[in-house]
Amino acid sequence: MTDGNARIPARGGLRLPDPWSLGAVAIAAGVLLPIVSVLWMALNPVENVWPHLIRTTLPRYFSNTVVLMSGVALLSAGVGAGAAWLVAMYRFPFSRWLEWLLLLPLAIPAYVGAYALVDFLEYAGPVQTGLRALFGWDSARDYWFPEIRSRGAAILVLSAALYPYVYLLSRTAFREQSGCAYEVARALGAGPAALFWRVGLPLARPAIAAGAAIVMMETVNDFGVVEYFAVQTLTAGIFSVWLESGNAGGAAQIAVVILTLILALAALEKVSRKNLRFHNLARQHRPIQPVWVAGLRGWAMTVLCALPVLLGFVLPVGVIASHALSAEGWLDPGLAQALWNTLMVGGLAAAGTVTAALFLVYGVRLTGRTLPKLLLPVTTIGYAAPGAVLGVGLLIPMAAADNALANGMERLFGYDPGLLMTGSAFAIIFAYGVRFFAIGQGAADAAMGRITPSLPMAARSLGRTARGTLTSVYLPLIRPSVGTALLLVFVDCVKELPATLLLRPFNFNTLATRVYEKASLENLGDAAPAALLVSAVGLVAVGLLARANHRV
Repeated sequence: MTDGNARIPARGGLRLPDPWSLGAVAIAAGVLLPIVSVLWMALNPVENVWPHLIRTTLPRYFSNTVVLMSGVALLSAGVGAGAAWLVAMYRFPFSRWLEWLLLLPLAIPAYVGAYALVDFLEYAGPVQTGLRALFGWDSARDYWFPEIRSRGAAILVLSAALYPYVYLLSRTAFREQSGCAYEVARALGAGPAALFWRVGLPLARPAIAAGAAIVMMETVNDFGVVEYFAVQTLTAGIFSVWLESGNAGGAAQIAVVILTLILALAALEKVSRKNLRFHNLARQHRPIQPVWVAGLRGWAMTVLCALPVLLGFVLPVGVIASHALSAEGWLDPGLAQALWNTLMVGGLAAAGTVTAALFLVYGVRLTGRTLPKLLLPVTTIGYAAPGAVLGVGLLIPMAAADNALANGMERLFGYDPGLLMTGSAFAIIFAYGVRFFAIGQGAADAAMGRITPSLPMAARSLGRTARGTLTSVYLPLIRPSVGTALLLVFVDCVKELPATLLLRPFNFNTLATRVYEKASLENLGDAAPAALLVSAVGLVAVGLLARANHRV
């Protein structure tokens, strides 16, 4: 008996699609809408500025993006994989604390780290002020100090914020390896360095590559850091060409370049692992036993693992908190309104995204039709698409639909309802859903895959409908995974900046856009309360990740 494969027969022997199939296809189409819209606008621009972009700014946008992605990926992979190796293979002072503290930078949006770093290191900041007082220098002409707002600083800030993606996956990969391989390597004379380079690193390569891929996607998506540091990337180019030049077609063409770059990187990584296989060949798997390291060498490991935490979490929180303690922004009504807007759009987006993901995954499992199955993996492309790309792909068609609906209502009923989608938070919620649909879909698919098929089959044999089987069998068993997906989507929505900037209605602020607006005006004091609230929400997600991985 198929698990709820209910198809509706029609006259003439034809089978009409069941509601689950129709719903799954409709959800997949909604997720893919912005991508298709971007492609259409890029191929049919009102004013073709492509030749002008190629001659002028596009090479600079592209080269800066590639350098930024490469630098952040390499630094994040080095820091994340190195820290994961140390906490998985050794025990040293405070190693058990650092094992979880290394996740804390996930709670800090990269743009908050950028504002904090500049405030700490700029001419009027405590570092340069202390150096001038210590050495008796009178002005900047008396000494050399590296440029803070630069591409190198952007790489450093983004790496400090994003390395936990690599660390989390690498730590799991190292711990899942068999201790037998390391025992054999030691018996053959391999030292600590050889164990890492010749045994641990090759076996953990898929996990490190997956983490680096996420880091590169998040780097391309970033707008707050690159805009604050004046690094002209492809994402910054979308804002410039669209908002400053008023050319949506040119922005769409830059967006297509971003999508092509992301897909090319994903294909390249997949091809590089095409003929490689990673298997545990030990008949009796023995977990790795960490080695205690004492003395100076152990404390050196402690310092190495503490540095990313200090730069990625302690410094931003310390700088922002120092401003927030003396800020009058806590009493600003705009902060309360931004907090409410953030909770509203984030909560609605998380609930809608996870619900739609559950419906899609269940509908695909329920039906035997080919189209929903083919569309299921494609819906994850939204996570690879930066928020600026989704903003371009959603605002134009939604604005056209809004205007057509308003004109139709006015002609028929003499009433102009205004812009229902782009004039409200609907466009932001929709963009969040597309951007983070992969999180809900992945959680739902993995959780449902762990349920033995005999349970839903038994429920159907006892007369349960497809909907009844979902609510009485699947949902109670996958509730923890659903809760995790809800929280992770919500937290990502809270931190999302580019899509919110492009799609928000007039005079509509979230915590992220409030931080961006105040910090862009060099008013870090008023930006600090909102930045602390964003970070506090992120800490909840980090706590959840630590709890979920407690037994890993």
